[in-house]
Amino acid sequence: MKNPRSRRPLTAIDLFSGAGGLTLGLRWAGFRVLGAIEKDPLAVRTYIRNHPRTRVWSNDIRKVHVTRVARALRLRPGQLDLLAGCPPCQSFSSVRTLNGGRRVRNKNQKDLLFQFLRFVRGLRPKAVMIENVPGLAKDRRLAGFRRELRKLGYESRCKILNAADYGVPQRRLRVILLAGRFGPPPFARGTNVKHTVRDAIAGLPTPGRMGDPLHDYSEKRSAKVLALIKRIPKNGGGRVDLSNRDQLGCHKRLDGFKDVYGRMAWESVAPTITCGFVNPSKGRFLHPQQNRTITLREGGLLQGFPRCYSFSLERGKFAAAGLIGNALPPRFIMHLARPIVGYVCSR
Repeated sequence: MKNPRSRRPLTAIDLFSGAGGLTLGLRWAGFRVLGAIEKDPLAVRTYIRNHPRTRVWSNDIRKVHVTRVARALRLRPGQLDLLAGCPPCQSFSSVRTLNGGRRVRNKNQKDLLFQFLRFVRGLRPKAVMIENVPGLAKDRRLAGFRRELRKLGYESRCKILNAADYGVPQRRLRVILLAGRFGPPPFARGTNVKHTVRDAIAGLPTPGRMGDPLHDYSEKRSAKVLALIKRIPKNGGGRVDLSNRDQLGCHKRLDGFKDVYGRMAWESVAPTITCGFVNPSKGRFLHPQQNRTITLREGGLLQGFPRCYSFSLERGKFAAAGLIGNALPPRFIMHLARPIVGYVCSR
């Protein structure tokens, strides 16, 4: 798609591309995504199915040479408009395990942030965008990353934003870093239009009747769990609304995690869609009205993907949920990327 203020399509590369949410958002904003790097084979197959015109390197980014990418895409240093990506975020997350209170820590994953920097050095893009969990904002490595960007001639800004403020029917806090060679690119303002759970999924038929495998995938629960779900009040109720007698034994001993076995509310945004959204014990993922968790398709819609977007089921339901839960909401990315279009075109 050509931007009216540019003589050529704006170009982008997606690092750590996952299932393609970032790429889709960039495309909606007017970028032509030339290349992507992703090491998970299932995510790569999903990505290619939805973005067949993008060149994909299916490999660990640490094994991908910047010069080979540039040569394959016919890019000279300084020619690329936008380098964007989301380095794997588990290491920056403050989520704790239910039984151990142990924070996730992995030095190699944190170092992937500096693999991103290696591509900045080699490609010299006009603008840079990184998206991640809010925990990255407090990590000392982000300060080091920004210092290195400054040495390369990039000025950067960082903000924690909520995807719900940009038309995504989901509460999702993310840290966004924008950097550019001509000063920091501007941040997009919120849309002032909130989309709700009802807006996203109310029009879907009952699972099993749609002909979409992502919506019709069967759900199996024990009689005990199904009985509990049926007692949860409709439209936003939770297990805390039940009497002590009606709750599972494990919940009686648990102080906290009050959203587990909770229902979404029609007129609110959804909670953050995580990789566990098909499991009621992982959060407030029960359908507002029906006695089930939301389906894979509903999870994708709450992330902001179109109904036609394909997610691979070849490794089963939970692997597909991982692709969806780890994805970047494309509408959020679209709004963030649109001001970068003007930033690049004005130079």
